Amino acid sequence: MAATRACSASELEQDAALRVVIDDVAICIVKDGEGEIHAIGDTCTHGDISLADGFVEGDSIECWAHGSAFSLLSGKPLNLPAYEPVPVFAVTIDGDDVLIDPTVKKESN
Repeated sequence: MAATRACSASELEQDAALRVVIDDVAICIVKDGEGEIHAIGDTCTHGDISLADGFVEGDSIECWAHGSAFSLLSGKPLNLPAYEPVPVFAVTIDGDDVLIDPTVKKESN
């Protein structure tokens, strides 16, 4: 599958998250404090909670329900109670379009 337009970069707020669904895959798109755009799986691995409703700080996002934070770079949990990573997807910017292919996972750091 080719990368699909998820949103426009201009609609993303800094240090905030947006939930999108592409081909039945829920994705959390984040524009961090440096202006870099990240895409990770939207569901916290500790519970069935949308990470897009969480709190962005630096290069991580924290689940609002139980406080587990996940790296936006690797998807790895940074603290308990979550211990399983979320997938991280490659992001392509084409003009103002944010493109994501939910079948292509970004290599973990």
